[in-house]
Amino acid sequence: MNKAVALVNEWGAFDDKYPEGSVADFCRYYLANQKEKEDKTPLPRGKFLPVSTDGVLMRLIGRIFKLHAIYTAAAMEGTGINTVDEYSLLNTVQQLDEPRKTEAIYAALQELSTGTDMLARLQKLGYLTEYADKEDKRSKRLKVTPKGEKVLVTCRKRMSQLAEIMFHDLNEDDKMLCFQLLKGVETKFAGIWQSHKGKEFDDIYEEIVTSAK
Repeated sequence: MNKAVALVNEWGAFDDKYPEGSVADFCRYYLANQKEKEDKTPLPRGKFLPVSTDGVLMRLIGRIFKLHAIYTAAAMEGTGINTVDEYSLLNTVQQLDEPRKTEAIYAALQELSTGTDMLARLQKLGYLTEYADKEDKRSKRLKVTPKGEKVLVTCRKRMSQLAEIMFHDLNEDDKMLCFQLLKGVETKFAGIWQSHKGKEFDDIYEEIVTSAK
């Protein structure tokens, strides 16, 4: 096949899969795929390891998340915030600009009960204040206090440094490729996870996997 035709076909396949991808995104994707084809190193599998590529990828992401959590504990020390979930919730409140409690909790991917407890602790520490929603007197809106803003500045710096620690060995193109390939997963499940609460796992699998085939 003519090289130009082959490249156009590759671009067409990429565009179908990632319609919002740019030319630069395609170049990174194409080069990474070519490198993968040349690399014959088999995926790590064994008696107690996942047998599918999905499982191996999920295990890798899970272990990176666990390692990130370990180092996060060190990063948060001395900031006035105990956990990355508390930081995420406080940061979400500021990003959403005085949201309702439930809006902040769900946007931060927290369960309602857990998120409510965290918000109470953040208020007790003086990082948040609440006031009655003018549109719905039954609801409360949240606002980050000056003390909370100061804490966020410190935490953001630490989290930025932590991200640099974790990924400084990757070049910018590799980082952008990882982001490009995985951002769709985050976007998809961030939008539907609440609808799956209370459902049986088999029903969720049927909805996501089986019915999509």
